[in-house]
Amino acid sequence: MASSSVFYAPFHGFIRTKPRTEPKSTWFFSPPMASLNPSFKSSSGSSKSTFFQHGVSLKSSNLSGFRWKPRSVGRIYAKAAPEKTIYDFTVKDIDLNDVSLSKFKGKVLLIVNVASRCGLTSSNYSELSHIYEKYKTQGFEILAFPCNQFGGQEPGANQEIKQFACTRFKADFPIFDKVDVNGPSTAPVYTFLKSSSSAFLGDLVKWNFEKFLVDKNGKVVVRFPPTTSPFQIEKDIQKLLAA
Repeated sequence: MASSSVFYAPFHGFIRTKPRTEPKSTWFFSPPMASLNPSFKSSSGSSKSTFFQHGVSLKSSNLSGFRWKPRSVGRIYAKAAPEKTIYDFTVKDIDLNDVSLSKFKGKVLLIVNVASRCGLTSSNYSELSHIYEKYKTQGFEILAFPCNQFGGQEPGANQEIKQFACTRFKADFPIFDKVDVNGPSTAPVYTFLKSSSSAFLGDLVKWNFEKFLVDKNGKVVVRFPPTTSPFQIEKDIQKLLAA
């Protein structure tokens, strides 16, 4: 068995284990959302716990093999990249028009599953709008995908979602059709995003406002948990823009 070194990442429950015989790092994420006990709903309306369905209780921080580190910015770096890129996918925008993501070639992308009635909504939408205005002329785009799987916090129709984001938060970045990010009806683009990065408890998106940072080549570089604010990842955006 290859020996390995353990590195502590600067967020709740992140550990990177880097086997010396492998070029890539694998990250495990023990989400800080335990107190929320979030669940997701499939498009059929059924609800299952995103935490307990895998047989792990997060009420205890005593998870075997895991250690805890005080809070800061969380990062999950991408696994060995699959052959596909984000440009291979076509999605529908908020008005149900087809959009090929190849139109964003050469740009740095921040992809976020959003919700209108979440405790994270106000801070995330405000900071996302601020960062978008600051960097949009430098080759940066935010792609927002509404999702109603976490606590039913995005129940509105597409036009309600669009009006909410654009009127209340002056969101000028692209907003797309409502999607599933977990479960049997997961949108193909989210299957790709999750397969490109590792997370504790498998490939589940943990809650509203989880973030995927994609480089100019259409590859996922970093994945951030829901409680990492957009302002906290601004330096990561700057680095990719400068690359």
